[in-house]
Amino acid sequence: MTAEKPARVVMAAFGVLAAALALGSAELTAALIGRPEAGPLPAVGSVFIDLSPAWLKDFAIRTFGAQDKLVLLVGLAAVIVIAAAAIGIAAPRRPYLAIAALTGLAAVAGAAALSRPGSRPADVLPAVVGAAGGAFALLRTRRLSQPGPETDDPARRVLLTRGAAMLGLAVLSGGTGRAIVSARRSSADGRALVLPRPADPAGTLPAGVELNVPGLGPFTTPNRAFYRVDTALVIPRVPYQEWTLRVHGMVDRPVELSFADVLARPLTERDITLTCVSNEVGGPYAGHARWLGVDLAALLRETGIRAEADQILSRSADGWTASTALESVLDGRDALLAIAMNGQPLSPAHGFPARMVVPGLYGYVSATKWVVDLKLTRFADERAYWTRRGWAERAPIKTASRIEVPKPFAEIPAGPVTVAGTAWAQHRGVAAVEVRVDGGPWRQADLAASAGPDTWRQWRTTWQATPGQHRIEVRATDATGHTQPAERVPPIPDGATGWHTVLVTVT
Repeated sequence: MTAEKPARVVMAAFGVLAAALALGSAELTAALIGRPEAGPLPAVGSVFIDLSPAWLKDFAIRTFGAQDKLVLLVGLAAVIVIAAAAIGIAAPRRPYLAIAALTGLAAVAGAAALSRPGSRPADVLPAVVGAAGGAFALLRTRRLSQPGPETDDPARRVLLTRGAAMLGLAVLSGGTGRAIVSARRSSADGRALVLPRPADPAGTLPAGVELNVPGLGPFTTPNRAFYRVDTALVIPRVPYQEWTLRVHGMVDRPVELSFADVLARPLTERDITLTCVSNEVGGPYAGHARWLGVDLAALLRETGIRAEADQILSRSADGWTASTALESVLDGRDALLAIAMNGQPLSPAHGFPARMVVPGLYGYVSATKWVVDLKLTRFADERAYWTRRGWAERAPIKTASRIEVPKPFAEIPAGPVTVAGTAWAQHRGVAAVEVRVDGGPWRQADLAASAGPDTWRQWRTTWQATPGQHRIEVRATDATGHTQPAERVPPIPDGATGWHTVLVTVT
C-alpha cells in the first residue's frame, strides 16, 4: 500500500469527524434558540417527507411501521457520512472545493429550515454554525495530512490528538443540545396536570366487551401501545401554559382559547376507536381509547358558523393541516377537542396539549395532533396536507376486520382451534363477523358485547382443524347491512378494503 492511500483513508475519517462536529454544534445551536426542529437532520428530513410521493410514504409506513422516521434519519446520516468522507479526501489538495461543498450542504439545510411552516429567520443559525464548525475542523487538519512515516511522526500524533478533540467536541455539543431539549420537553408535557372530572362521563364499559382470548389484544389499547402515524420527525413540544387555540374563518365571532379556558369548560368523556388510513387489510394501525375533551360541535357553534362553510381546516403546531367535513362534526357524533386519553393527559407523541378526535373518519381528515388553529372554510377554497397529495377529501372509515389468533403461518395442533380477532365500523357499528376456511361456507362468529357504534368489537369462533395447510378468511358486516368486499384495494386514496387472510399449518 502506498503512503497516499492511508492518508486518503485518514482524511476521509476526518471528514466524517468534521461532519459529526458540524451536526453536534448545529444541534446545540438549535437547542439554544429553542428550535430543535431547525437542526439540519430534522429540517431536511421534514422537507424530504413533504416532497415524497404518496406511494413512497405508504410504502414506508407499510414496510417500516412506527420505525419509518428512524429509517429516514439513518438514511440521511448515511448520505452525510459518504459526502463528508469525500469532502475530507478533497480538503488537503482542494480546500476551496471542500469548503464550497460544505457550504452547499449548509445552504440546503438552512433553506430546508426556513421553508418549514412557522419558520423564523433564526432557524438558519444551526446550519450556519454547523458549517463554520465543520469548515474550521477541516482546515485545522488538512495541513497535517501529507504522507510520512507511519510511526514516530509528530504530525500524525497531532492529527490523532485533533481527531480525538473533534470527536469529543461533537459528542459534547450534541449531548448538551439533547440535554437542553430534554429539559425543556419535560416542562412542556402534562404529566403534572390534574384532570378535571368530566361533566358528561362515558360510563362503565359493558360486561363482555373483552373476550380474554390468549393472543387477542385488549379492548382498550394502552397509551404506550397506541399506534402513531404522522409526518413529524421532531415531536412538537408546546408548553400548555403557552398553548392557544384560534377558531376563525367563516364565523361571526372568532375566539381564542387558552389551555386554562379548555379546562374550565364542561368536559365530555367518550370511548372511541381510531383508525389510520394507511392501515393495510389486517394491519395494526387501529386503537381504542377513552378520550376526554371539549364538545367540538358546541365550541364551533359558539362562533356563529356561516352558511357557506363546509370544511374545518385544522393546523398543528408544526404546520401540518387536515380538512374535516363540517357536517361530520355537527351531525351529532361525539367529536372532541381532546386533552386526555385513558385517564391521563395526552402524551406529546399523541398530541399534547390538545388534538381532534372525530368518530368514523380516518385520522388524516379528523385527528389533528398538537392542534392550534381551526379555520372554518370551504373545500373549494383550501386544501389540506394529504388532499394536496392525492388523498380523498372525505374519508369515512371503511368496515374492516382482522384475524389476530392464530397468527400468520402458525403451526397448530389438530382439533378444536380458537379463531379470534377484532372488527370495526366506526359510527355505524359492527353487526356481524363471519369466518371461513379454505373457501368453504361462511360461519357466523360470536361477537363480544358492544360498547357503542364508535368502538371496535372483538369476535371469536371455534374451528375443528384437520392436518394440513389451511387458509382462514374473515369479513364483517356493519349495522347498515354493508359487508366488506372481497376485492383488495390499497390504502390510497381513501382506505384499504378486502378480506384479511391467514395461512396456518395444522399438525
